Amino acid sequence: MAGNARACAWQRVILAQPCGQGYSPPPPPPPTHTHTHTHTHTHSLTHSLTHSLTHSLTHSLTHSLTHSLTQDQLNPCCNYPCENSGTCVRFGTERFECDCTRTGFHGDNCTVPEFWTRIHHLLKPSPDTVHYLLTHFHWLWDVINSSFLRNILMRVVLTVRSNFIPSPPTFNSKYGYLSWESYYNLSYYTRILPPVPEDCPMPMGTKGKAVLPDPRDLVTRFLIRKKFRPDPQGANLMFAFFAQHFTHQFFKTHHRMGPAFTRALSHGVDAGHIYGDNLERQLQLRLHQDGKLRYQLIYGEMFPPTTQEVPVAMSYPSSVPPSQRLALGQEVFGLLPGLTLYSTLWLREHNRVCDVLKEVHPTWGDEQLFQTTRLIIIGETIRIVIEEYVQQLSGYLLKLKFDPTLIFNDQFQYSNRISLEFNHLYHWHPLMPDSFLVDGQDITYPDFLFNTSVLLHFGVEKLVDSFARQQAGQIGGGWNVHARLQEVVELVIKESRALRVQPFNEYRKKFELKPYASFYEFTDDKEMARQLEELYGDIDALEFYPGLLLERTRDSAIFGESMVEMGAPFSLKGLLGNPICSPVYWKPSTFGGAAGFDIVNSATLERLVCLNSRWCPYVSFHVPRSEEDHRPRDPSTEL
Repeated sequence: MAGNARACAWQRVILAQPCGQGYSPPPPPPPTHTHTHTHTHTHSLTHSLTHSLTHSLTHSLTHSLTHSLTQDQLNPCCNYPCENSGTCVRFGTERFECDCTRTGFHGDNCTVPEFWTRIHHLLKPSPDTVHYLLTHFHWLWDVINSSFLRNILMRVVLTVRSNFIPSPPTFNSKYGYLSWESYYNLSYYTRILPPVPEDCPMPMGTKGKAVLPDPRDLVTRFLIRKKFRPDPQGANLMFAFFAQHFTHQFFKTHHRMGPAFTRALSHGVDAGHIYGDNLERQLQLRLHQDGKLRYQLIYGEMFPPTTQEVPVAMSYPSSVPPSQRLALGQEVFGLLPGLTLYSTLWLREHNRVCDVLKEVHPTWGDEQLFQTTRLIIIGETIRIVIEEYVQQLSGYLLKLKFDPTLIFNDQFQYSNRISLEFNHLYHWHPLMPDSFLVDGQDITYPDFLFNTSVLLHFGVEKLVDSFARQQAGQIGGGWNVHARLQEVVELVIKESRALRVQPFNEYRKKFELKPYASFYEFTDDKEMARQLEELYGDIDALEFYPGLLLERTRDSAIFGESMVEMGAPFSLKGLLGNPICSPVYWKPSTFGGAAGFDIVNSATLERLVCLNSRWCPYVSFHVPRSEEDHRPRDPSTEL
């Protein structure tokens, strides 16, 4: 029953249909009005008086409440008075102190730099300068990438980025101060910044308006796509689906408990999206022979079993026949054929690696083969993410490298906690196209969603080839979310407000970025800036998630400065904080000897696909770059 309830929820949100209906187009969205009642051509006197009275009372009450709070009860920490990661501590009703310990600053508001901090800031280039250097001068990077300088720069990238993430974790949605509960309770997402204090006069603290913009109006005005805008960096749908598949192992909000809670208690790359997030689900998915996972054969090819064979809870609407309900590690992966594609590839890879280990270790039992293979799969995942996925995302000419030994001599915490902000930041819905072109057929959303027959009909090879050739959308800059995803985007904004996420500019300060002084600096679109100013009243009241999606993009980039500078630290700390990257784990014996270690160290997206398919299609996170790549692949081609 729980699986059916979740399926209904997905169907209501994604398909915009009541549970139990088939794939029919949704009704057109209702017109956006400030008032919900029906307007006539002539406004009645009663309506005018009511509107004026309501507006007057609301304004008076808001003004009185704000004045009262300002005079008598205003929490001084609502002003975010402590700069440079200083901690605001309230004493009584009016007094506060900023704890500047180990921030590199001192003074009442942690604004006076210490000597070495001043030197560091004088020498440190701006993020835009660093990004420009990393994305230009091909000849220079050709030299660096073929020399020892690559390792030096990669170590700098890893340590500088990771140092932004506090370890151990600090806050959560219940505790805006350091506590044992916020450290120990793994059921919460952690928080990089504490929630906005509950007794602030405004939703965002002390600035902006007393009422935040209506989420639907906000999304409709600034985020819904007018015309598909492709990613100028050339990311494709293989990239888009990988992003969703990979992150759903650690972004698993526990909706029954609330948006502050997670079901992914490992808080990192644990391959739980392949094996399940609990032991019961894992045991159901396992074959219990030679370490392998259960599967079905269709025309001699390996696919995930159905829920008839493996009765794990999955989120499918009732319109999906039982014979097409695939049993996967993550219960929502039946939603998109791109997710079932990656689930199939990792299923095949797991069982392939089991065969390799079985040959090398004939005395090993099922459990050791399974557990060691899981570590290898985790290692393969991290390598593909850093060397190909993040490489594509960054646009850097520095060739990124997965080598845990680079930071063995540095202080580093081999643990991780997933933060709420990282979860919200990663809602990259603009990546999705208007429709899906598979083997020459244009498939619309109603025929694509929850349709596992797309994978079974076209097969792995044709699906990979098609997704690799179709462009994904640009994430930043606004106006690029497909209308089908409107409610999902609205939900992120609503959850952010319910959990009192601090304003966008406060996060820029946290990641050592200059806060925007106005909406006209924030975006190049003057009309957008004017409307945002009208809705929010102050740039310091702009919300976190809308800020990330609406910020002006860098030149020829997939998104703006903030998404890169905030997202990269979360990502790299989570990847390198994995236990397999520690000095204790990172050695051949962990992975079953040289054979298993070689699989981890040679992992690529192309090998993942081509070692687990009948022929090797075009495989990349980037659309074809050359005439050779554009040419259709011959089914007889092998890796």
